[in-house]
Amino acid sequence: MKILISGAGIAGPTLAYWLVHYGIEPTIVEAASQLRKGGYLIDFWGAGFDIAERMGLLDEISSKGYKVKEIRVVNQRGKRIAGFPVAAFSRVTHGRFITLPRTELSSAIFGKLHGVETMFGDSIERIDQTEHCVQVRFKSGLTREFDIVIGADGLHSRVRELVFGEERQFEKYLGYKVAVFEVSGYRPRNELVNVMFTEVNQQVIRFAMHGDRTVFVFTFKDDDPAGTDGIQAQKAALRKRFGNSGWECPQILDALDFADDFYFDRVSQIRMQSRPGLWTQGRVTLVGDAASCVSLLAGQGTALAMVAAYILAGELHRSNADYAKAFRQYQTLFGPFVLKKQRSALRLAGAFAPKSKRSLFLRNQLFKLMNIPLIADLALGRDLADRIVLPNY
Repeated sequence: MKILISGAGIAGPTLAYWLVHYGIEPTIVEAASQLRKGGYLIDFWGAGFDIAERMGLLDEISSKGYKVKEIRVVNQRGKRIAGFPVAAFSRVTHGRFITLPRTELSSAIFGKLHGVETMFGDSIERIDQTEHCVQVRFKSGLTREFDIVIGADGLHSRVRELVFGEERQFEKYLGYKVAVFEVSGYRPRNELVNVMFTEVNQQVIRFAMHGDRTVFVFTFKDDDPAGTDGIQAQKAALRKRFGNSGWECPQILDALDFADDFYFDRVSQIRMQSRPGLWTQGRVTLVGDAASCVSLLAGQGTALAMVAAYILAGELHRSNADYAKAFRQYQTLFGPFVLKKQRSALRLAGAFAPKSKRSLFLRNQLFKLMNIPLIADLALGRDLADRIVLPNY
């Protein structure tokens, strides 16, 4: 079976790894010229953690990740006003919880692929399905045939657009935008502490990373889903939004000029699983954020992408190349689970940019109560627990 995977982020390489494990040689196409760098931090736990263990990734993840000790909320003067220890996350997940850069996890997964054909710097331009194959034309002009095509190319999936239709049909904009960047040598540093400065409708997070680097995450409410084109325009929008904020915001915005990488996007979900088979059109299916993005604010999209990829690869193996059967079973197993995660994400979104002073006050009070272990375990248990049994293929 000849399989083309579009996307070399998380879902694509995970899928490729398991296909190779079952004796299937996939091809990956990635629009970027190399594996992406920079980006944002993820909290990694649950069923995705189990997949990483089965792939032999835990040692590398541990060496590249962080065991965060505290979530700390500060006021304009930098004084701690709320927060809680992250030990609660470890208790609920039985110690299987770590924070790491998304690109480090992507690199670790990709490093497990040996001999897999990867077409960097190219992308899918056209997809034509026949009874026996999928004809793919690439942006480079190359044309090839595959048995199936799998879109693992993220929130703004090109495969989804070509085969299923425009993004706006499936996107649920959550009313927030996010910006992330890293710089070297920033001071002050608070090691293993997630420092939050929150105002009504917006928030800044600062986190000290390895190698004397610091990552900043800006989240803000914006009712307009339209994007801002160009990095300079995006940086200008960020300066306009946070330019009059207190705490370290002026200093952080000055550091923006020295950022190596800059990420800016709207916060959305992709809702395609409302009816059976909607992830699939003939010989094409979707996986990861392309199929069911839970949103960046949910914090678990990466782990869920790995679970989806594992199940899809396993079902393709189990079905003995009956791709239609495999696609159906994949969505049956994973669809209801990820839909619950999307609903959970909607409850969490307001904590990043509370919509009123009252909401901000209540959030901070909840953070204070999280210092009580029993309350923390109850509050986190529902959203952190992954109620899915991973099949053994």
